[in-house]
Parts: sequence; C-alpha cells; structure tokens
Amino acid sequence: MHQLLDAASAVTNDVIALRRDLHRHPELGLDNPSTQARVLAALDGLGLDIRTGTGCTSVVADLVGEHDGPTVLLRADTDALPMTEDTDLDFCSTIEGRAHACGHDTHTAMLVGAAQILAGRRDEIRGRVRFMFQPGEEGFAGARIMIDEGVLNGVDRAFALHISPKMRAGLAACRAGALLAGDTSLTVTVTGRGGHASAPHHATDPIPATAAIITALQTAVTREVDVFDPAVLTIAHLVAGTTTNVIPETAFFEGTIRCVSEHTRKRIREAVARTVHGVAEAHGCTASVDMVDGYPVTLNDPGEAARFAEVCTATLGSDSHRVLPAPAMGGEDFSYVLQEVPGVMAFLGVCPDDEPDPRKAPDCHSNRMRVNEDGLVHGVALHVGMALHGAPAPGNPALEETA
Repeated sequence: MHQLLDAASAVTNDVIALRRDLHRHPELGLDNPSTQARVLAALDGLGLDIRTGTGCTSVVADLVGEHDGPTVLLRADTDALPMTEDTDLDFCSTIEGRAHACGHDTHTAMLVGAAQILAGRRDEIRGRVRFMFQPGEEGFAGARIMIDEGVLNGVDRAFALHISPKMRAGLAACRAGALLAGDTSLTVTVTGRGGHASAPHHATDPIPATAAIITALQTAVTREVDVFDPAVLTIAHLVAGTTTNVIPETAFFEGTIRCVSEHTRKRIREAVARTVHGVAEAHGCTASVDMVDGYPVTLNDPGEAARFAEVCTATLGSDSHRVLPAPAMGGEDFSYVLQEVPGVMAFLGVCPDDEPDPRKAPDCHSNRMRVNEDGLVHGVALHVGMALHGAPAPGNPALEETA
C-alpha cells in the first residue's frame, strides 16, 4: 500500500524546496517565464521529450514507457493571483500585489516530483505519461491555448489535483459528474437622468433602480432555478455617484453567475436579462447588460472517478478517499481538457495542523491561505498512481486494472 508513498517521500525535500521557490516568485496570467525556467531546470536530465508553448509559457514533457499502452496526461497550473499575501511565512511572496494564494505552486512542485519518480520507473509504464504545466488558469484559459497547440493529441485520459486547505492532510475528495461550476460574468449599466439631490423629481435616479435590480436578481435565482440544479449569483462590485448632492446619470454593477449545468446557465442568463431590463424600465431607466460565459462546468468522467478512488485507497489507505456530496461553485479551466478526453480532477487535503477546525481555515484565494506541506507527498504519490494504474505494479496489486 505504501510503496508509492515511500517513493514520494524520497523526493519530498526537493518538492517542498521547489514549491517555496515558486511561492517567493509568483507570476500572473499567461506569461510565467521565471516559473517555466524553474520547471525546465527541475526536469532536466530525466530523459523527457520536452517542448514549450508559443501562446503562453507552457511546458509539455513526455515520458515514453517501455511497453505499449495509453497516453496519460497529468496537469498542473503555474500562475498566481493579483493580490497581496498576508502571512508570516519566511518564503512569503517577494513581489507586491502577487501571491500564490490558490496553491498552483504546490500543484507544479508535486507534478515535478511525480515526473522524477516516474522517470525512474520507465519499465512500469505502458504507453506514455504527458506532464502538462499550464499558465493562465486564473481567468486566462491557458488550458484552451495549450489544447489549440496540441497538448491533447493522442491523449487517452487526464488527471489533475487541486489542493484544499479545508481538508486534513491524508485525505482526498472527488465525485463523478459535475465537480466545479461553469462561470458567467455579469456587467450592468443603469442609465437615468442626472440632477440635484434636493430635487429628485427633476431627475431619474438610477441608484434606487439599481438597488431594486440587485434585489430582484436574487429573487429570480431562487424562484426560477431548480434547487437540485443550483445557481449562485453574486454582485461583487457597485459604483454610482461622486458626491452627496448630485444624482448621477448612471450606476454600474458587476458580478458572477455560477451553475453546474449548461441548461441552468442558459436559463439564468435569460432570467437575468429579463429582470434587469424590466426593473430598470419600471423605474423610468434603461439598462445595458453584458454576460460573458467563462469556463465550462468541470465534469469528471465516472470511470476515471472510480479509477481515482481505487488509486487513492491503494496509495493513501482505506480511509483516505471521500466522495463529495455536491459540486463546489468555483470554476476551473481543466474543464476544457475534460470536454475533450475522459478524466478526473480531485481535491487534496492540505489543512495546516495548527488549525483546530478545517472549516475555519483560510481557503484558496484568501490573503492568509497556508498549506500543510506534509500533504504534498500524498499529491506526488497520487499523480504517480494515476499514471501507473493498469500497469504492472509489483507489491501494489490494487493498482492493476482488472480485465
């Protein structure tokens, strides 16, 4: 059971060192040249067929096994977030306004560790393992760029991990079907007629109209969407006016819509447009509405979810795997990969040991998010296990795929 954990433990120091180095030097969007250079240096000498991208600073590395078989893709994202880190870590971000607050530094380091182990077990690999190091997950659709550049050519199945500070180290969680939501951005401008704040009857105030629209949108979601096929609508940014005695001509707000099915996404888009225009008109205003669909729903293949459950149990122990009762409402551009090939994404527990209640631990995208680095060894082992599942695995028969 612990064969792969033992192998992962042997590279843990290197994995943690790389993670901390990446954490100190976060990069944003599609252009991660420093991260790319660090990944290339870490992969050097492993005997991999390596190529880099043109549309982004990606790295694709192929490990060809000694037996015929499928191509298994293992993916890690490399970019950080445009935010300030407020932790007391001695390897805190050195770049103001940038932070690895979503754990992509851990994803990249764990995948490098898996590559190091698998390169030494080439005789156990049927087919090939493709390592996908992808920039631009945080809103830039880097996965789609890499797909356009051929990263999925010949790929038979795919796997990715995402850390979770809300789960104890030693646990992993997954579910078949929808794992993460599809997202749609919403931008609205309400236009009235400006005037003096002391004489609103001579103006058409867009602010009360905007307030009514935002309230009505929440009602539209709860009244029109099936509770078992949920949607979340959050207005996160509102701007109106400049001072105390001026009624502005316009008010502006924006937010996000999250759904776990394309059917509900279509329905909520129709409800939002109808509600915004109708309420604005009732207040004597007009409104412009712009909705832009972002990442699709992240859909795990049932067979690949079952494969992960087997690997998790065999690698981490019988009580390590959790089946999530419902999707999470975050978005993920690994969804583009899962639209093209069967695959699975799972969550890996990394809650710090000093957090008495994991539910209260700062989550991903928090300025105070921390990671239990003891959990990284589990992530390395799970990557290796997913690559070897179905291949000869001496001492670990649970990883042998049944006929």
